[in-house]
Amino acid sequence: MSEPEPLSGPHVLEYTYKRSVGPVLGRFFTGLRDGRIEGVKTAGGRVLCPPMEHDPATGEATTDQWVEVGPGGEVKTWTWIAQPRKQHPLQKPFAFALVQLDGADSALLHAVDAGDEGRMSSGMRVKARFAEERSGRIEDIACFEPEDA
Repeated sequence: MSEPEPLSGPHVLEYTYKRSVGPVLGRFFTGLRDGRIEGVKTAGGRVLCPPMEHDPATGEATTDQWVEVGPGGEVKTWTWIAQPRKQHPLQKPFAFALVQLDGADSALLHAVDAGDEGRMSSGMRVKARFAEERSGRIEDIACFEPEDA
């Protein structure tokens, strides 16, 4: 007598919902759509960009005080992507960097289009390059580029 075939059935794991960003990130993304970068103040007076609903240092709720930041800022740290993959924001070599925008006390992770690795350094000044068509997403900042570009 032969072994019976095991039972099997198809299963597709998928998430068919869209995430609601809420009032804090919603305002941030609306600002990006309009060509503006904003941060939110903490109870202690620090400016968080990207904004958060709670201060990561204290756990307290952030205030409803918004501050326009950037569009320039300073690269705090970075890594070079020599061979971008299709899901990356740029399809040529670029850096991922933590950029502390002028007026902010925290840093934003984003792409920097510096042209080549030799132009990148911690402490360098960069500015946001906005996408021509914007829809209220982080990709509304196409990338950052050196201020001297």
